[in-house]
Amino acid sequence: MRSVRARAAIGATLVVAVALVAAGLAVLLVLRDNLIGQADLQAEVAAREVAGQLALDTRFEDLDLDDAEDHPVQVTDEEGRVVFVSQGLQAVSGTRSPGVSPVPSASVGATASPDDDDDDDDDGDDGRRPARGEVSSDDPDLSDGTATVDGKHADYRFAAVEATTSAGITLTVHAGAPLAPEQEAVDTVRGAMLTGLPVLLAVVAGVTWLVTRRALRPVEGIRREMAAITASEDLARRVPEPDSRDEIAALARTTNETLTVLEASVERQRRFVADASHELRSPIASLRTQLEVAEAHPELLDLPGAVADTVRLQVLAADLLLLARLDAGERPGTARLEVGALVREEVSQRAADRIPVTVEVTEGAAYEVNGSRGQVARVVGNLLDNAQRHAEGLVAVSVAADGRGVRVEVRDDGAGVPQDERERIFERFVRLDDARSRDDGGAGLGLAIARDVAARHGGTLTVHRAPEGGAAFRLWLPRAA
Repeated sequence: MRSVRARAAIGATLVVAVALVAAGLAVLLVLRDNLIGQADLQAEVAAREVAGQLALDTRFEDLDLDDAEDHPVQVTDEEGRVVFVSQGLQAVSGTRSPGVSPVPSASVGATASPDDDDDDDDDGDDGRRPARGEVSSDDPDLSDGTATVDGKHADYRFAAVEATTSAGITLTVHAGAPLAPEQEAVDTVRGAMLTGLPVLLAVVAGVTWLVTRRALRPVEGIRREMAAITASEDLARRVPEPDSRDEIAALARTTNETLTVLEASVERQRRFVADASHELRSPIASLRTQLEVAEAHPELLDLPGAVADTVRLQVLAADLLLLARLDAGERPGTARLEVGALVREEVSQRAADRIPVTVEVTEGAAYEVNGSRGQVARVVGNLLDNAQRHAEGLVAVSVAADGRGVRVEVRDDGAGVPQDERERIFERFVRLDDARSRDDGGAGLGLAIARDVAARHGGTLTVHRAPEGGAAFRLWLPRAA
């Protein structure tokens, strides 16, 4: 099932179905409990009414049982024998005894059917009647059962109440209340739920399908546009952004931002390849020309020039390789470096520089950072190379603490960098002095490499105006933990 709309509709329908089924079961259980409670109350009232009459020594044949069809009655003695049943009761279950045929009982005969002629004999010596019986005040025993009354079989709820006659005989009255109304009500509610549930689920599924379709319509537009961009390879195109402020609008904006970054990256890669090809073509063409001349006229071979072109090719290839590794996300090392010692060592290896380099490092101070020694040394070397090309008579490098990091500053007294060019000079293959020869100016990769290395080490590289009037390049690196 690959459709989001279908999954959403089915999921919503299942959730609603589970909720409705649970709610329906709860309603049916509560309704059934309430109706059974009413049946229990009716059975108890009927049982206590009959028990009250027996406690008043009412004879069985004189018991008031007007609703015997709805409330069948069975009376048992202390030994569980049936001594009385209501009229029309043909079968019963769920009571103390399943019998429906009364049997004579000597213990209740005198009480149940007293002779009118013996009334005087029952008086005491002082002419008073014996004390009357009583009905048990305990909660009645309740049970489920069945009864057949006048040929009609049905389920009943029976209540058992004990009654004690004036003669001390204990009788148990079982009176039933029909469960047919409860069953009919539960069946009616259940039928209504079973009929309405599919209709309601169909409505939920349909509404969810339509709402999801409407909500996902912008996503389909985004998908179509992305497919068109993929087919055309035109990264200048953008996906439509809906007017809503929901997640889909955020997705469209993020997609367009990603396309913008991707377009810039691809364009930068194209320029990089074009510039690299251009930069490589010149020394390769020069070297080839020298070799061809040397082949034809060995005495005209410019060996120093060939070596210089070869070195230039080697340096350019190394720069391109380093940029490729940086673009691939190569992480710097975690070695602990002492920046002051590294700067002194780098300067000491530049004895052949056109202008001597002045080093300003506080003696005894420790300026430690974490990173790749070779890459940090490469940054310092590139900055010194840049200063040597533009300085008139001064090149200075200083190392100092700067907040939570270490600052390396390389200054010169040259023409400096115009304010509006201070970011562009860090782009690859950018040279501000177009008239400068490539041999003297390099390929324009040194500052780009320096900034990328600084960023990989968690630092920054910026350019400012030096006090001497030239450029001041400031490399900031975080201190070692």
